[in-house]
Amino acid sequence: MADYREYAPYLEAKYGQRVYKLPINLPGGTCPNRDGTVGRGGCIFCDATGSGFQCLSDTKTIAEQLAENKEFYKKRFSAHKFISYLQTYSNTYMPFERFKQAVLEATDDEDLVGVAISTRPDCVNDEYLSFLVELKESRNLDVDIELGLQTVNYHNLVDINRGHTLAEYIDAVLRIKRYGLHCTTHVILNLPGDDLLDVIESAKIISALGVDFVKLHSLYIVGGTELARRYEAGEFTIISLEEYVQRVVTFLEYLNPEIVIQRLVGKGPQDNLLFCNWDTSWWKIKDAIDAEFIARNSKQGSRFDYLNGKAVKK
Repeated sequence: MADYREYAPYLEAKYGQRVYKLPINLPGGTCPNRDGTVGRGGCIFCDATGSGFQCLSDTKTIAEQLAENKEFYKKRFSAHKFISYLQTYSNTYMPFERFKQAVLEATDDEDLVGVAISTRPDCVNDEYLSFLVELKESRNLDVDIELGLQTVNYHNLVDINRGHTLAEYIDAVLRIKRYGLHCTTHVILNLPGDDLLDVIESAKIISALGVDFVKLHSLYIVGGTELARRYEAGEFTIISLEEYVQRVVTFLEYLNPEIVIQRLVGKGPQDNLLFCNWDTSWWKIKDAIDAEFIARNSKQGSRFDYLNGKAVKK
């Protein structure tokens, strides 16, 4: 078995049982990279659902979504504890009072142990964080802010139309940690234009900032997006599965061994996909990652030796 810190065992050890995330799709969601505040059209890989293809319709109330998702996990996995997951778009982009009411509704359940809130680095604000600290204390919930970074390559952040730079990400993490909240960072390890040096630097910066969790994604391509146009025009090629596995293992070798890995590979919507995971199931990719760790006789954090003045003579 490969030696890296996985999310499910972490949750089970912390709460004494398996814990499942309940995705919530807030109505009217958007992000500043879609409505013209910082850009139009969103990131080049993002489709109209804002990465919320696994969520229930936002025509259902928050309470209805919670109840339906809870019932599913209870029946399928005999689950008893949950994390409310505001998944789609940039949730802290909405006006404060609306955000506050939505979060209160999304955490109004005695079976919850936490809430995870997906957003962008340029939408992390002290007023929202102060409220979340109050929520954490009043309802005894862990609060995790999920930030889409994707890459530390700031040239590539411009090319994929993220609408923010590396600086905003650093500021967001520092603010989240200052308020004593958890932070998850999303990274795509096979973006066109990124190489192994970008992969290593992503692990280093995430580690230096004290991020709590990481979600790794493999790039998928949805029809109708700008990324799909470039792909069909032959403007870039996807790296091989073998190289993706090499990148994941190298990333984890440089990552602080205390950081918990929520995901090693992503998946896209069932319909309208031009490319996803090399037509390989996620568990086979995970098996390949585990095998590469074993082949290298390596583990998460084996190259985590670059902080605290590494160059200083002992």
